[in-house]
Amino acid sequence: MVSLGPMPMTVVLLALALGVAALVGRWAAKRPDGPRVPVAGLIFDMLLVGLVAGRVVFVVQWLPQYAADPWSLIRLGDGGYSIWAAVFAGLAFGAWRARRNPELRRPLVWGTASGLAVWGVLSGALLLMQQAVVRLPDVELTRLEGEAVRLSEMGDQPKVVNLWATWCPPCRREMPVLADSQVANPHVTFVFANQGEGGDLIRDYLDEAGLQLDNVVLDPFSSVSQSTGSRGLPTTLFFAGDGRLLDVHMGELTSASLAQKLERFGPPAPGPQPSTQEAAP
Repeated sequence: MVSLGPMPMTVVLLALALGVAALVGRWAAKRPDGPRVPVAGLIFDMLLVGLVAGRVVFVVQWLPQYAADPWSLIRLGDGGYSIWAAVFAGLAFGAWRARRNPELRRPLVWGTASGLAVWGVLSGALLLMQQAVVRLPDVELTRLEGEAVRLSEMGDQPKVVNLWATWCPPCRREMPVLADSQVANPHVTFVFANQGEGGDLIRDYLDEAGLQLDNVVLDPFSSVSQSTGSRGLPTTLFFAGDGRLLDVHMGELTSASLAQKLERFGPPAPGPQPSTQEAAP
């Protein structure tokens, strides 16, 4: 499962973990002789501090990519967060807030530990389930040029399968990033599986946007989305050469977040850097 309705599963799991942390913290803060310690608000503040710190550290790690496209800094849905920086910053903030309030310490420890445990277990279980259940879909698609093709027939290289449509603004914004990455990473096969649109419409969009893409395929019945459990666009799936699902991203990718995900496939082949292409409005 990639999403729950239109909501990415990573967001769902984070919300569940936050809810558990708040409930356990409130339970541990119960006092028979007085009001509860306000721990739930502190846990939420810790999450916000962690997210900000995780974003800042990730941006610093991938500063050249963000510097080339400053607008991508505000596209917070690209998945560009340093998890360990976020956890450390959130815990440090909680410890700082509780340093002079002993009554906060016990419920804060219980709530934070419970939330982190739930998030870690559910995230690990989701990853294992996705890798076990979701494989490279064995569905028949049609190349933009007209011939039928299956994803398994596109070689044994790692594959990045992008599910998109011309009516989807985030799809259009991320397309130049994917186009440049396709040129810069010839050791990875990029597949652009259009969901439910006709060839003429797709060709008109690519011509208008000035995009030169290999492996544009038509998926008129959204078979790839159904096979992988994807419920929103854009969704990008990362497969190993043997068809195992390694990662999935629902939402817009930036140059930095895509580069980070492609690290698992090894360094790009040496050669000149591609020029940045502009998306159509």
